[in-house]
Amino acid sequence: MKVTFLLFLSCLFLFACQTKPQKKQIHYSYALIIHGGAGSMDTVNLKETDQIAYKAALDTALQKGISTLASGKSSLDAVCQVIEYLENNPMFNAGRGAVFTHEGKNELDASIMSGLDLSAGAVAGVRDVKNPILLARKIMDNSKHVMLSGKGASEFARENGLEMADSSWFFTEKSYNNLIKAIDNEKLSGLTTPPLPDYKYGTVGCVALDQGGNLAAGTSTGGMTNKQYGRIGDSPIIGAGTYANNKTCGVSATGHGEFFIRYTVAHDISALMEYKGMGVEEAANEVINNKLTPVDGSGGVVCLDKNGNYAMVFNTSGMFRAYGNSEGQKIIRIFK
Repeated sequence: MKVTFLLFLSCLFLFACQTKPQKKQIHYSYALIIHGGAGSMDTVNLKETDQIAYKAALDTALQKGISTLASGKSSLDAVCQVIEYLENNPMFNAGRGAVFTHEGKNELDASIMSGLDLSAGAVAGVRDVKNPILLARKIMDNSKHVMLSGKGASEFARENGLEMADSSWFFTEKSYNNLIKAIDNEKLSGLTTPPLPDYKYGTVGCVALDQGGNLAAGTSTGGMTNKQYGRIGDSPIIGAGTYANNKTCGVSATGHGEFFIRYTVAHDISALMEYKGMGVEEAANEVINNKLTPVDGSGGVVCLDKNGNYAMVFNTSGMFRAYGNSEGQKIIRIFK
């Protein structure tokens, strides 16, 4: 009888183990994830030579960030270094290469956040700051404010010794031609309000986890081609386009900013992890695919949890993205 009972307990234990497999929790000493925008892209409109060039740029940015973290520097330093490089690369819609407003200007937005103490800095609508992400960091570190905009932000940048640039630095023929095309389409449509463009985002973003266990996230963009009236999207909005909290995760978003603002996408992912106990992949999928997709909100996010595990979730046909960690794992992708 005793043997039978022990056999029954053994079988019950084995059954429980099979029906409830334990997911191994991986913890990395440091990790970093990048996006270079999401949107309507496929092998037809993005030629193989362009794919190679974008992957090379993502790889360079990734290596810069990983090297910074490996040397023991902070996640904030890594985020700034990565985004500064992407802002200086004319292939992306941030800094040099930024899209044009309806008036033919470049208006730049950026934000950064520390998961350690929830401090943050953001800048919106600047035209003459070479690297808006560095200005966002200065606002976080050297002011009592979170967000500055326009002329005031530029004045603060000068006072803090940041490099300024005139309009010629940001100009690229590709971005200007996209503006002309958008204006022509507007005239052909006969609409007084410009039609929404065929979204091909080039916004850039980065999330990093450093050896001290601190998360940081940052995002930078030139906004929307043919935007009017000083339009500002989600990239400089803490909780919408950027969020970081050591308790949960760091998030950088790219997409149709109006939806990311309305649904506070970046913070919502963190909240699902904190209050519902979701993993980072599950939380990102819930927000992007189950909340945004039904209302035609398009775009994506890159995220790291507090252990360096990642999520790259988007509801468009592609998103430029890359990930690396302390174990030498490296991922660079464009399409789904």
